[in-house]
Amino acid sequence: MSVAVQASSVQVPNGDLLIDAYLAQPIESPPAAAILVIQEIFGVNAHIRDVTQRFARLGYVAIAPAIYQRQAPGFEAGYDPESVKLGRQYKEQTRVEELLSDLQATVAYLQALPAVKPEAIGCVGFCFGGLVAYLAATLPEIKAVASFYGAGMPVWSPGGTEPTLAHTAQIKARLYAFFGLEDVSIPPEHLAQIKAALTEHQIDHRMVCYPGAAHGFFCDQRSSYSPTAAADAWEHVQELFRQLA
Repeated sequence: MSVAVQASSVQVPNGDLLIDAYLAQPIESPPAAAILVIQEIFGVNAHIRDVTQRFARLGYVAIAPAIYQRQAPGFEAGYDPESVKLGRQYKEQTRVEELLSDLQATVAYLQALPAVKPEAIGCVGFCFGGLVAYLAATLPEIKAVASFYGAGMPVWSPGGTEPTLAHTAQIKARLYAFFGLEDVSIPPEHLAQIKAALTEHQIDHRMVCYPGAAHGFFCDQRSSYSPTAAADAWEHVQELFRQLA
């Protein structure tokens, strides 16, 4: 299924903060499930806008909020070394409570749209956004989460004193997590710790690890793009989000 979509830049209010976001939705469709698309360290760039539109063409209302709004409004970058350095700098300035607050505001924005089924909200994130999506799985309104290659989860959280995995017990969503086994930023022991945490806390989950795939394997604008792994992961993601309907 592929439907006609419309896309626009919008602003999501969160108190005094206005969060820039990219919204894509089907044209003239009944109320549908909605998906939050969480950026890599490179901002809401062409790749993230493309992924957002891909969900809309499947019939979802999709929105990509700028999770660096507090640090660098309007930031958008490519994949060159200088962009990597800058994106990581902004990542280090984020905080768990602010990220979750901004995502909560984005959920509220979606739920107020007539085109959205307010009880059917999912989330997908890539790179740093994969880690943020793991945190977003603790929000009660979010029912399904796809987390792509979020690095550092056993040892770090944004501005936090405890690692991201410490939040696992609070996860309420069904969680699919995707990793490349050649991802040097996520060593095998981290994969084992993630799996152990999800299992220990009896989280409804699926972990999919791709031999030969490196960090960023889903992004067709990166040199690490793996068409085979990306296509397989996309099938899993569609399966996950069909459960929102």
